[in-house]
Amino acid sequence: MNTDPVPAEALAAIDTATLMQHVRVLAADSLLGRQPGTVGEERTAAYLEGQFKALGLAPGNPDGSYVQKVPLVGITVTNAPTLTFAKDGVTRSLAWRNDYVAWTKHVAPSASLDTSELVFVGYGTEAPEFQWDDFKGMDLSGKTLVMLVNDPPLADTSRFGGARMTYYGRWTYKYEQGMKHKAAGVLLIHETGPAGYPFTVVQGKTAEQFDLVAPDKNLSRAAVEGWITTEQAKALFTMAGQNFDALKAKAMTPEFEPVQLGVTASVTLKNALREVDSRNLVAKIDGSDPALRDEYVVYTAHWDHFGIGEKVKGDSIYNGAADNATGTAGLLTLAKAYMAMPTRPKRSVLFLAVTAEEQGLLGAAYYAMVPLYPLKKTVANINMDMLSLWGPTSDLTVIGLGNSELDDYAQAIAAQQKRTLRPDAEPEKGFYYRSDHFNFAKQGVPAFYAEPGIDVIGKPAGYGRSKRDEYTANDYHAPQDEIKPDWDLTGAVQDLQLFLSLGYRVGNASRFPEWRVGNEFRAARDAMLKP
Repeated sequence: MNTDPVPAEALAAIDTATLMQHVRVLAADSLLGRQPGTVGEERTAAYLEGQFKALGLAPGNPDGSYVQKVPLVGITVTNAPTLTFAKDGVTRSLAWRNDYVAWTKHVAPSASLDTSELVFVGYGTEAPEFQWDDFKGMDLSGKTLVMLVNDPPLADTSRFGGARMTYYGRWTYKYEQGMKHKAAGVLLIHETGPAGYPFTVVQGKTAEQFDLVAPDKNLSRAAVEGWITTEQAKALFTMAGQNFDALKAKAMTPEFEPVQLGVTASVTLKNALREVDSRNLVAKIDGSDPALRDEYVVYTAHWDHFGIGEKVKGDSIYNGAADNATGTAGLLTLAKAYMAMPTRPKRSVLFLAVTAEEQGLLGAAYYAMVPLYPLKKTVANINMDMLSLWGPTSDLTVIGLGNSELDDYAQAIAAQQKRTLRPDAEPEKGFYYRSDHFNFAKQGVPAFYAEPGIDVIGKPAGYGRSKRDEYTANDYHAPQDEIKPDWDLTGAVQDLQLFLSLGYRVGNASRFPEWRVGNEFRAARDAMLKP
């Protein structure tokens, strides 16, 4: 493992003033919440490109530009349709937004369920390595699948990683299952604990949603995807002559079989469509070694947020100051630090500000599908999504700690900072699958993602955790995510210096870092690097 010290000039270039200057611009009302496909995107992109140029970074796109175009479609449900459950002439009506939220990814003016039969499929999981199959071969074409979110919470930790959420627990996987089984619809049952966020976050999906446009206009996906509240799910099961808690308990066993509820679902969504050429902003620093400069360390941060939406406490601009003006400011600050080095690392470094993370990691997904530089030549991805806001910490939270040898680098650097690494305290929420690095990991590229530590130096025990919980409850994905008077970015500086050292050492290492044996992404990397 390479242990080269980072040049002092680079470490000194990371400071709170630079960070806050960028955050103030990116989180300003004038950027209108940085939603893709809006004037806010135009202004954000102009700022990022201007900063890349001012720092002297080379264009990151081989075509000589700082832009990778990302074709998206924006889909907005224009009506507020009632979702109707029916059985034996009895109907139950679910109110839009309050009782359920739904959308379609079909690039079409409407999408509907027409008396589609509802089938409860437990957690909707097929995991042969865990001897688990919730579908048991049932033909579900044209049906609407009702699923629980997250993994089955099992005492047997040999399955599904114990408390840690696997990708099988992610809501994105559940909708992929709907497509695989040719379902007409997929409805997830929202439970705040297993989901990791309240239903108010789901309600944000009533605004315009984006997706990449597949050649079939996304028509292979289920026509309707959505969530229903726990209260409505319990009422649905009662209507079907079932008991929610009893069926949930059965779903926690590998013997579970799909349950036909004898209830149908009907709803019609009317859509406004808007095709958008969004963009990833990308800049690079060429490596100093001619033999290695065609290999890359990639730093990522998403620049987007939710734009202008429903008013909350009198404010309708979703500024996204923490999420993710801070990470994007960190990306620019790291670029400044690399430019301050007397000698650059041997490998090249890419600074990638991606679009549409809030719409499903779409900008990173597009880069992973259409990389500007081969992924087999991409040594590592280091991702930043919300930096530390409440001062220096004696720890750093590494999401997915133990996944790859990148953690060994981080451990050594943290020790030099007199800090420790801690695993994710909430592995059940699947944070490893909820930020842009995941698209690199899926393709096999070792990916490192850390969140702020919680042991804040000079503060009482529990302070960091309470501030995080306060943010989640009051600011997350809300207009209230703005710069706060009590922010202390010295902790962000501390973390960025670690990320700088990590990228620098990997950029000079004699070999690529590897996934741990047994990691789910190792096979993809091995296949990628096979001669």
